Amino acid sequence: MIFADRIDAGRRLAQALREPLRGRDPVVLGLPRGGVPVAAEVAGALRAPLDVCLVRKLGVPFQPEVAMGAIAEDGARVINEEVLRRARVGDAALAEVEAGERAELARRAEQYRGERPRISVTGRTVVIVDDGVATGATARAACRSARARGAARVVLAVPVAPGDAALRVGDDADEFVCPHTPAGFAAVGQFYRDFAPTTDAEVIACLEHGTSHEVTIPAGDAELAGELSVPDGAPGVVVFAHGSGSGRHSPRNRFVAEALNHSGLGTLLFDLLTADEEHDRTNVFDIGLLARRLTDATGWLETAVTDLPVGYFGASTGAAAALWAAAEPERRQRIAAVVSRGGRPDLADHRLAEVAAPTLLIVGGNDPQVIELNRTARQSLRCPNELTLVPGATHLFEEPGALSEVAELARDWFLTHFSSAGSSRGSASAA
Repeated sequence: MIFADRIDAGRRLAQALREPLRGRDPVVLGLPRGGVPVAAEVAGALRAPLDVCLVRKLGVPFQPEVAMGAIAEDGARVINEEVLRRARVGDAALAEVEAGERAELARRAEQYRGERPRISVTGRTVVIVDDGVATGATARAACRSARARGAARVVLAVPVAPGDAALRVGDDADEFVCPHTPAGFAAVGQFYRDFAPTTDAEVIACLEHGTSHEVTIPAGDAELAGELSVPDGAPGVVVFAHGSGSGRHSPRNRFVAEALNHSGLGTLLFDLLTADEEHDRTNVFDIGLLARRLTDATGWLETAVTDLPVGYFGASTGAAAALWAAAEPERRQRIAAVVSRGGRPDLADHRLAEVAAPTLLIVGGNDPQVIELNRTARQSLRCPNELTLVPGATHLFEEPGALSEVAELARDWFLTHFSSAGSSRGSASAA
């Protein structure tokens, strides 16, 4: 197997990681420089946040290409005692090399992240990604670094490695994923047609344009965890309102969000309730509380991140919260569109008549009770609205192709109405 370049390698590696990482809520850490473009593809495919894990090889003083160990930015250290003995490197020479590399780590940390804090890995599954493994020293240091920072599980993932790489890594990683372990491995670069050095600028670009960024949203006395993705040139941002007690990790909403991202739309997935609040089931059906959280998140999004048009995508009780929030006077003119998936718009009650945003109600064709509730709710809506039934789908849209149809309907609705909102705002600005 020969990879065209690091982008191609990252896409193939992502395919190998999808099933093992299903439902694990991973964080992806790329090893600069060459591992970051690979990691960016993996993070995008997994809808996971991307960061760097800064590691430097400790090269033998008179043969710097030979690794006698590696260090990570937070103190993790791997030393190859056998190489030290063979090369006759003493403590003073090792300390001198290590001091120089630690200075380089500090420089890169400032250059790559700037003022952005490191993504927290505490209690998370961490995926360490490089463009390949040769000796394994830097990969092992990265795994130790992640574990020292509190990772619950460490997965080392590379596109290519020698057949004994898993043995070299040992128990520094809980899991080793590598789709290509060829015989006759000599160097990582021999398995790439394009293995040009990755520049600092390319690393920074990957980090700045990563698919998903973890955010914290203030909402009254609470702080809500979320994931924000705004592709370059996005015409608007869709804010997701989860229902029935689910949160930002809802697999159905994440599926739809990924489809919207692929179409160039921005998305914000966030938890409407804190962990403590989720224990009280009455909060799940407190539509007023959920709507206030959605309004707070929208205000944060508009003032702290972007002034793009905003849309709401609500599911189940989240659809009622989305419509309630869209009817609030301070947001009524800012919400460009609303989409409800299998929602309970009836729970928004009299506020339905105050919604101004064009609203699409999507219901499964085999969900008769919710169909009737949506038909009744439409009689109260005064905004442009449509009710679309997905043939053969039940309430959770679990049937093959059903959720894909939901994503396509939502995409087209948001693109159409974001375009209209953008044009109207442009005309108002010109006036």
